[in-house]
Amino acid sequence: MGCPTKTPVTTVGVPLSAQSVIPRAATVAAGAFAPGHLGELTQIVPFEMVDEVLGATMSVQRRVRDLPARVVVYLLLAAGLFAELGYRQVWARLTVCLPGSARPSASALTQARRRVGAKPLRALFELLAGPDASTPWWRGLLVCALDGTQMAVPDSAANLTRYARQAGHHGGTGYPLLRLLTVVACGTRTLLDAVFGPAGIGETTYAPTLVRCLRPSMLLLADRNFAVASLIGEIAATEADLLIRCKNGRRLASIRRYRDGSWLTQLGGVRLRVIEAEITVTGSGPHQGKRRVARYRLLTTLTDHQRFPATEIVELYHQRWEIETSYLELKSGILGGRVLRARTPAGIEQEVYALLVTYQALRTAMAD
Repeated sequence: MGCPTKTPVTTVGVPLSAQSVIPRAATVAAGAFAPGHLGELTQIVPFEMVDEVLGATMSVQRRVRDLPARVVVYLLLAAGLFAELGYRQVWARLTVCLPGSARPSASALTQARRRVGAKPLRALFELLAGPDASTPWWRGLLVCALDGTQMAVPDSAANLTRYARQAGHHGGTGYPLLRLLTVVACGTRTLLDAVFGPAGIGETTYAPTLVRCLRPSMLLLADRNFAVASLIGEIAATEADLLIRCKNGRRLASIRRYRDGSWLTQLGGVRLRVIEAEITVTGSGPHQGKRRVARYRLLTTLTDHQRFPATEIVELYHQRWEIETSYLELKSGILGGRVLRARTPAGIEQEVYALLVTYQALRTAMAD
């Protein structure tokens, strides 16, 4: 990551005399700023963008140090790519091709991260958040998914003032937990927005914050935990459409029935179409041949039964699982199942935003 390179690109199957060589050069800053880039990912998170958020959040260093603010931001992003390494080892990766570069102590790196704080990382995420241009649409709608997950944080005294351990019948065990909720674009799994905080606060309390990212021509998929009348009303007020599962036994008044078996109801001041379906799950591997049938009840603002056939909506709802895959990538792929690093709540905020930026950069690169 710390090495500027020129890679020859040739055309396979073309005679050598007709092949062309296209140099690809990475521009690297000089002096103390030299470690401040992420190789190819710097095209997605360029110097100018990082400098802009540092200026906007008044986080630029007052004097040029061995660890300028821009370099610290890239160090935090690189830490997401090397989750198994300490910050000094991550720094070594950044500077491996830069002889004579600074060799900061662990204390110096800690102080540098504190100087930068969380605000620039949050601003950087807000700049990068949004669907990739290659995200597929369904019947004129950008399909997104909302859900939450939990992440473990170090059980330091400082973290325990904000993040509690999970309670249980046996007194509670394990690390303190953080709750993260995101909205992802189905297809590319790029992030549209995120909110996080103590796991003691429920998903439906965090969810209204994410309504801010919704727009007309968007369709939001969510699990039955989010089938709350007040939240449905807030989502509908953005003019975005929704497709949310609800409990089968929930009482819903029937206003009108359609030939396809779906019917209209009213919830939270919003007119919704109710679609009921049987989902058959066929096992594989050790469960080969085993079948299980489950009933699903879906609520949607797509009330036109001719334009939006019930069978297609049921199939579309399967895309909600894309957000589960995104959490798998974040927690198992990037973090490798590890606990977060920071031992203070301010450090946790900085680290989570850095992880979200790194995740978004990787997903954008994949989509491109």
